[in-house]
Amino acid sequence: MKKKYLFPVVCLFTVLSAMQTSCSHEDVDTFDTSYTALNIWVGNPAAVYESATYNYSYAYEEGSVTFYAQISGVPVDYDRTFTLELFGEDSATVAPTVRTETYVLPAGAISGTYHVHFNSRHLTDPDLFSQHDGKVQFRVKENSAFSTGTTGRQSFTVILKNYLAKPDNWDTANYPRLPLSNYFGTYSRVKYQFMIETLGLITFEINYNATTAFDSETNVASAAYALYLQQVMQRALNKYNETHDTPLTDETGVPVTF
Repeated sequence: MKKKYLFPVVCLFTVLSAMQTSCSHEDVDTFDTSYTALNIWVGNPAAVYESATYNYSYAYEEGSVTFYAQISGVPVDYDRTFTLELFGEDSATVAPTVRTETYVLPAGAISGTYHVHFNSRHLTDPDLFSQHDGKVQFRVKENSAFSTGTTGRQSFTVILKNYLAKPDNWDTANYPRLPLSNYFGTYSRVKYQFMIETLGLITFEINYNATTAFDSETNVASAAYALYLQQVMQRALNKYNETHDTPLTDETGVPVTF
């Protein structure tokens, strides 16, 4: 008869032991919400692009590329920081031109918009990437707050260019269109770079008959708005000259004027 009850007793002992072990294990393990993955990408907040393009010629000094970051996890009640590291085939060449930051994901946030910066003045060769494109990549440096993101969002690529063409309408234009030189003077590469950096306009036209100050869809400015843009450039030039040891000069050494 004793053998009849041996199996149930052993089973009961095994079940109780397992329950005790399970409870003890659950008491020790916790879910660490402060350590999570950080996804980064370029494009827009809702879409991941393969790469972004930066043209050194579109800024006389420093321009930037926008990127986005989002956690895979839950927000926390304190700020977290991260930094980027540069890598890729042209990273050593362009490193002197690149400026990154200590980026902050604020308390309670799950995503943010950030920038990496490129400075044309720091190019070791002013003609670099004028004949062929360059390429660099950025990724998050792992730290105590963030590990690398999901596949496809662990890094982003920036295609580098460095060429600028004189606008066809700088010196001549068919009426009622007006040449840019009427408002901005003699063309120079440095002047045009400075205009793009200040105004954010790469190409635009001036139309004497335009009734809208500036049409952002067609990039057409009225004559009155072109005069306003000229004044914007004059103020920007004065500010530059006041804050630099030497005045802004073009590629031939002639002082820039508007």
